[in-house]
Amino acid sequence: MDANMRTGLTQTIGSPRSAETSSASAPLGGSSILPRTIVLLFAAACALSVANIYFAHPLLDEMARDLAITPATIGIVVTLTQVGYGAGLIFLVPLGDLIDRRRLIVGQALLSSAALVVVGVAPNSTTLLIGMVAVGVLAVAVQVLVAFAANLAHPSERGEVVGVVQSGVVVGILLARFAAGALADLGGWRLVYFTSAGITAVMAALLFRILPRSPQESAAGSYPELLRSLVMLFREEPILRVRAGLGLLVFAAINIFWAPLVLPLSVPPFSLSHTQIGLFGLVGLAGALGASRAGRLADRGFHERTTGFALGLMLVSWSLIAFMGVSLWILVVGIVMLDFAVQAVHVTNQSLIFARRPEARSRFVGVYMLFYSVGCGSGAIASTATYAAFGWLGVCTLGAVVSLMAVLFWVGTLRGTR
Repeated sequence: MDANMRTGLTQTIGSPRSAETSSASAPLGGSSILPRTIVLLFAAACALSVANIYFAHPLLDEMARDLAITPATIGIVVTLTQVGYGAGLIFLVPLGDLIDRRRLIVGQALLSSAALVVVGVAPNSTTLLIGMVAVGVLAVAVQVLVAFAANLAHPSERGEVVGVVQSGVVVGILLARFAAGALADLGGWRLVYFTSAGITAVMAALLFRILPRSPQESAAGSYPELLRSLVMLFREEPILRVRAGLGLLVFAAINIFWAPLVLPLSVPPFSLSHTQIGLFGLVGLAGALGASRAGRLADRGFHERTTGFALGLMLVSWSLIAFMGVSLWILVVGIVMLDFAVQAVHVTNQSLIFARRPEARSRFVGVYMLFYSVGCGSGAIASTATYAAFGWLGVCTLGAVVSLMAVLFWVGTLRGTR
């Protein structure tokens, strides 16, 4: 992209303050409609970033055999990745309210590429787990991207923009499982991480050339003050507390399903390959992408109706998932329902919290996604342990219980949020 094209791009997003800032910096704040090409770039970058923390799901059995990790504890790979992700949410994402988001995003992408190489060359379980923690820490670039897109969007389209960008996250999560399975069948699980390292480095260069700089509006004067404000925001904003709690529960539920899925499908009577198991991720894509329209409903004031419907659907989905042994087609329907429900709640959650305090959007999403990360990690380790002790029916029971808790939590907080 040459200088003239880049200047035109920044002028599309907002009117330049001066001639000196026309190509390197454009004022942000949602003063104009965000071009579709920029929204799609955000979505693609989010897809790649989030995929890095989900590649492991269909590879857990092969990692366990290669590095002598027991099946009952292999879920620790997912859990520690989420621990790293949680640390990144606290210490990296809030920086989006303090420094240029473009520099922050590109720097994270470059470091993420290096961390993926560490995972790919890991000679033992210790190195693998250290590398996965680093991958988790740096994958929070996706949340800086989401907050950046929300800042660029006009208020009337913010929910829709967040929904489209969040669709990129969904695509990354679901395609990650398929791509990881296919590459692992071709060259082993390590090839997955080497391939992603190269693509992530290319994406870093693309983002550096295309994204505008972002003058910040944060009132926080220093990094320590920024971190201290996280607690203050959580205490002062009821909508953040409620939606963070819902995020924890729904993502615990979906990881209860996905983390152990490879274990029953890779052994008799199914004996599916990694590529075949990864196809189930594509099945969920249809349902999850449909949930992107939840952002439009939130823009129109239907956030509670959308949340209630999605939570009810999530609870019902476990009654179908439990019949995996009877028919894989029943499992397919359950996956579509589950992924639709979880992503509908997630998009609605983010649309609501981004409507609060424009100067603190990175911190808002950091706090919210910290709860998401706790849910993902706890769901993964609990489900693999439950599968080892009680089998697939035990996993489905656990998922249904957590889903019911989400429904009861939402009902109990309705009056307060209204």
